[in-house]
Amino acid sequence: MSVLYKSCIKPLFFQLDPESAHELAVNLLKVLSNLPVVRDGMAWANQLSIEAEPVELFGLEFPNRVGLAAGFDKNAVCWRAFEALGFGHVEIGTVTFHEQPGNPKPRMFRYPEEETLLNRMGFNNQGAHAVAERLRKLDGPGERGIPLGINIGKSKVAPIDEAVADYLGSFDLLADLADYLVINVSSPNTPNLRQLQEGARLRELLGALQERNKERSERVGGAKLPILLKIAPDLTEGAIDDILQILFDFEYAGIIATNTTMARTGPFADINQAGGLSGKVVEEMSTNVVRYIAEKTEGKLPIIGVGGIDSPDTALRKLDAGASLVQIYSGMIYQGPFLGKKIARSLAKKAGDL
Repeated sequence: MSVLYKSCIKPLFFQLDPESAHELAVNLLKVLSNLPVVRDGMAWANQLSIEAEPVELFGLEFPNRVGLAAGFDKNAVCWRAFEALGFGHVEIGTVTFHEQPGNPKPRMFRYPEEETLLNRMGFNNQGAHAVAERLRKLDGPGERGIPLGINIGKSKVAPIDEAVADYLGSFDLLADLADYLVINVSSPNTPNLRQLQEGARLRELLGALQERNKERSERVGGAKLPILLKIAPDLTEGAIDDILQILFDFEYAGIIATNTTMARTGPFADINQAGGLSGKVVEEMSTNVVRYIAEKTEGKLPIIGVGGIDSPDTALRKLDAGASLVQIYSGMIYQGPFLGKKIARSLAKKAGDL
């Protein structure tokens, strides 16, 4: 399938501008998502064998270590197709409390020679109300073949001083529908958003969300929903230390490292485009952040590693650095939709599960 994708399908997609190609891919996967017989048959064929040990994390079972990162399925329209493609979990979003169109187009750019993407999408999505309504019609937590994470961010119309209320609004609508929740404070494409990674603001936000999470668990009579924080790769070690302390103080379930980078080095030094870079360019940077977090916390904080994963080897580097799970997105654009399956099977073979 990889050869077919690279020789036939990819050239056709790459004749379209990146966002149009993305929309076409979403629509095609939406068709698969809505064909239960085909979808379930493909899932049976493409997931690991039943003898493979699932990964247990955050109180959840992941059939393999490879997930789809947030950003591909922003509105929860095609996520069920990814179980059929062999992924072990899916993260939808980023979802904001208010519907928003995102930044002006063009806002996504390919750099094929570097196998890198640049985006400044700006959290374009239909809003938490619409996503919640869509998810309520489908299987809920505990009924899915793979865990579903929901990634939430700040609405652009919400001033930074009203960010807490904005995130809480999304939490209230989506928490009951998620297997885990991710707090995105690290996208470079929403004005002032990365200020929420700073000590006092982050402590206020994460404290309020975990308090609401505690109230929810008491209401439903169950455990607290696992909540993770997604951080940028551009943070200093001191800033990461502060974030880790806050996560431990409020008993967060884990961390996702990392989002896209604002750094402009190497072949990107002279690129005059705003936005975050993902793909090969961020692989080493994100792996170093994963390693730093794992060493600093002595492995006590679960990590999902993201950034530049395009092969079993790059996935293994994240795991060796200390990640428990990995996620892909940009690598799939260049390597094809079955990249998740390829990586998951390779990792399982190395672990002796196949």
